[in-house]
This record gives sequence, structure tokens and C-alpha cells, in this order.
Amino acid sequence: MEKTVTQRLDKWLWYARICKSRTQATNLCKSGMVRLNRNLITKPNQRLRVDDVLTFILGQRIRIFRVVALGVRRGPFTEAKGLYEDLSPTIPSPVSEPMNNGQRIAGSGRPTKRDRRAIDELKKI
Repeated sequence: MEKTVTQRLDKWLWYARICKSRTQATNLCKSGMVRLNRNLITKPNQRLRVDDVLTFILGQRIRIFRVVALGVRRGPFTEAKGLYEDLSPTIPSPVSEPMNNGQRIAGSGRPTKRDRRAIDELKKI
């Protein structure tokens, strides 16, 4: 009989640097906002295996991670990034107006120095 290797969910969240502290990882699990393979999780001691899928809200985004490996220690970010594959949908960046090199649309905002001089010239007459 083969023994399957598992790890506590809160420990893995901490090892993968998704949470800054183990306490924060525990509170995230207890909050009821974490799903493991589409099942709602409320206990931090939930067992996690390789190829499990985690879904949770982090900040303002929904994050979806597939577990690639189980953690051994809380190492650097490059090591932690190897513990999961990010399946989260990408958010399109907001379309910004093209740079106009300091030029403004005529009639918008405060008058420039050149505009003020022209106004002063008109007032003198």
C-alpha cells in the first residue's frame, strides 16, 4: 500500500509566500474564502496533495493555483514560485491615453505662460 504525501494547507500557503505569516494563512483558511478542488475549506489543517487546485480571493483578485510541489521550508520567492502554477485569469491593463509630451489639449486646464501673456496683451488694449 502506497502512502500519499500530504501537507497542511496553512503551512503550504505560508511556504508558497501567499501569506506573510502562518497566522495569516490560518485566518485565511478559517475565513471560508478558500476552495480546494471546488470544495469550501474552513479548517487550516486540511490536507493538500500535488495537483490539487486552490481558489481564493487575495486582495481584489480571484487567484487560482495548481499545486506543483509541497513545500519543505519557507525559502526565497524564486523557490516559493516553484510550488504552484498560477491559473488565475489575467486582468487587462487599463487603456491609457497616449503621451502627448507635455502638450495639453487647447482649452483644458490652466492657461500656460504663453496663454497668460496673450491674455495680458489683449487686456492692455
